[in-house]
Amino acid sequence: MTAASSRVLVLDFGGVISKTLFETHDATEAVLGLAAGTLTWRGPFDEDSDPLWSAMQRGELSERDYWAARSREVGRLVGEDWRDMQTFVRRARGADPALVIRPEAERAIRIASRAGCKLAILSNELDLFYGEDFRHRLPLLAHFDVIIDATHTGILKPDRRAYLATCDALRLAPQACVFVDDQQRNIDGAVACGLSTVWFDVRHPEKSYSQALQMLGLVFD
Repeated sequence: MTAASSRVLVLDFGGVISKTLFETHDATEAVLGLAAGTLTWRGPFDEDSDPLWSAMQRGELSERDYWAARSREVGRLVGEDWRDMQTFVRRARGADPALVIRPEAERAIRIASRAGCKLAILSNELDLFYGEDFRHRLPLLAHFDVIIDATHTGILKPDRRAYLATCDALRLAPQACVFVDDQQRNIDGAVACGLSTVWFDVRHPEKSYSQALQMLGLVFD
C-alpha cells in the first residue's frame, strides 16, 4: 500500500472546490442583468469592502447568516424576495455547475484519485446552497468515496462530531486525514480532532492544493 492510498483528502466544497461568489461577481451581474460593478462586497479579497464579512470572521454571525443577508440583498436588486442561499446560487450560477469549479481543484482531485488516495467532502451546506440534484450534474463528484453534508446531518463544522463522522464513514483514524477548508474556525475544529489540516487561501488556490497534496506524498503537477 502506498503512502497516498493509506490516507484521505477531505475537502470543503464552497471556496475550496468551487470558486467563491466573490470571484464571480462579473458573471453574476451579467446573468442577473445588473450593471457591472453593482456588487462591491469582496469578502476575503478585500475585507475593507465588506464589514459584514469581517463581523462573521469575528464570530458575530454564522456563515449561513452572512450568505442569507447577501441573498436578500441581491434579490432586492432584481426586485425579488430571496429567502435562501439556494436561490442566489442557482440564479447566479446557472444550469452548469462545472463552470464555477476551480481548475486547480479538478487537477488535485484527479491526481489524488489516480494515486489511490481516498477522497471525501465535508460541507456545511452543499445541498442547501446548490440543491439536491446538484451532485448528479457534476461528474467530478464521482471521484469521492464519502460526502458528509450538514444539510442532512444537522451537524455543522466546527462541531467535532462532523469530523469524526467523516472519519467513521471512511473507516480511517483522524490522523490519516488531510482536511482542507477556507474558514479558520473549521480548521481549528479539525486540529482539535487530530486531523492534519491546510487552511485554503482562496486568493492562492494552487499553493493551497500543492501543500495538501505534498502532505499526502503527491506532487501537484
